Amino acid sequence: MEHAEMEDSNGEDLKETPELPLEIIVYILSFLHASDRKEASLVCHRWYNASQDLRFQKNLTFSFPASASSLVLVRGLARMPRCSLKISQLDGFSISRSLLLEVGLCLGSKVDSLALPGSSITEASLLTLLPCLTSLRRLDVRGLDSLFMSGAFLSREEHRRQVQDLVLEELHLQGCKELTDYSVEILVKHQPKLLKLDISGCTELTSRSVAAVAKSLKSLNHLSLSRDWRITEKGLAELLSIPSLMSLDLSECLHISGTELVRGLKESNAATPKLEALNLRSCTYLRDLAVFSLAQLLRDSLRELDLTSCVNVTDLSVCAIATYLQKLEVLRLSWCKEVTDWGLLGMVQTSQCEPDDETGDRGPRFTRTFGNMGFFKPPQMPFEDRPKLVTQNDLEQFKQSAGASLLALKRLQELDLSACSKLTDSSITQLFECSVSCPEGMHFPDLQRLSLAMLPEITDASVASVGWHCRSLTSLELSHCPGITDRGLAQAVPHLHRLQHINLSCCNNITDRTLYLLMQHCRCLKTVDISRCKNISITTVDLLQSQLPFLENVHHKLIGVADLTLTD
Repeated sequence: MEHAEMEDSNGEDLKETPELPLEIIVYILSFLHASDRKEASLVCHRWYNASQDLRFQKNLTFSFPASASSLVLVRGLARMPRCSLKISQLDGFSISRSLLLEVGLCLGSKVDSLALPGSSITEASLLTLLPCLTSLRRLDVRGLDSLFMSGAFLSREEHRRQVQDLVLEELHLQGCKELTDYSVEILVKHQPKLLKLDISGCTELTSRSVAAVAKSLKSLNHLSLSRDWRITEKGLAELLSIPSLMSLDLSECLHISGTELVRGLKESNAATPKLEALNLRSCTYLRDLAVFSLAQLLRDSLRELDLTSCVNVTDLSVCAIATYLQKLEVLRLSWCKEVTDWGLLGMVQTSQCEPDDETGDRGPRFTRTFGNMGFFKPPQMPFEDRPKLVTQNDLEQFKQSAGASLLALKRLQELDLSACSKLTDSSITQLFECSVSCPEGMHFPDLQRLSLAMLPEITDASVASVGWHCRSLTSLELSHCPGITDRGLAQAVPHLHRLQHINLSCCNNITDRTLYLLMQHCRCLKTVDISRCKNISITTVDLLQSQLPFLENVHHKLIGVADLTLTD
């Protein structure tokens, strides 16, 4: 390709850089995440055109309410080869019935996915539509209790024959509080090829539903039972024997201790478990023994673990996670208030945590070392409320051997340590600062989301360390950290050019200076929360909103208030 020639003010010839062919730009964009590709499309008109290539237009969802104008939209979508629909505010009146009829006539063979949020259609209306949607693979009727008021959805043989060609891969029934065990048994029996099932927040369900799922859905990949409070351990072992299961959400299932999960994994026919994501948030009966066993059994597969508000989890669990789950990409430990600096640094006295074979229920057996560390648990002092502080000598030993510390989790993309109130600068700074084991200073090169909110003992030292060593961060939570000031943020912010979300609410020692730093260095910011920061002025907030091109929301409730304490 020839270069176009130009002449500068001194009469010298300049050669214009040739434009890349559009297909090359499209190829380059194909390596980017959708959010980064969106930003790249703003470079110039040519890059925008490349970003609109059909290969990037997959999984488009058209969202619209039930209205007369939506009839025209549905007819226009008939030219699409495939589409996903999200239709809200459907009811039993004529407009809704006409719209559903139009969807069936114009888009019957084109609809891959159908979601009906905020609707109140009946079983009869849905069964009139479903036979027309011959390509439907995903159905989302979360919160649509009107379908299940009778407690016998699809219980009649003539209804099942009417939708006999329906082969769903995804079914979302989240928040359908009228859904019964009987309905779940019928659904899974007649949709055995389901890959993803969400029956979270269906509070009438019991372990009968778990047993039905385990029996009928042998190809299931993803299952959510979150907030199904009546579900117990029963049936979970059989559920974990499904060889294809990759994601399991048991958050807020209050009777779960993990015992049957461990048994199911041990008895599974699969040589290697495939479970990649496990959510046990607010499973308060979960203890170190179960976490230790799960970590060992899932060491080759698990990528995401959520132990938020598992209040009985201690440093032993953290060391087990760091030792065995070194492929983790997401770890959430917020509100695990027994986790201390010692756990993060791997300085815990134990290497085995197995049931006593003679008694079976005496809990963990501890030895003097964990992994290859050689550290010992600090001595317990009488009447000591807080753990022994980490000394400089301890830190020097730590730098020489990462061992079972969180440093082993080099693939982390998200780490949540919020409200682990015993953590201090001793562990936070050492996790991120350079050491012998990581001379390049990037322990977590892929870390994008970090939460250190509600840690009253951390100071500017932790913030500075995070900024210097976690330059890929897109989200940073620091709310309710009274020890953080402008000084720490001034050392961190200049390195966080990719930051999109920052929460500094209730950090009373930051001022307008921090906002000026954000304007200067964090040009990609989308959301900022500075609520209840008494030393920030509304004038600077207005300036921030005018200076950042991608800023969508600034939460600034009760800023500039000198005393937030209510007085008579």
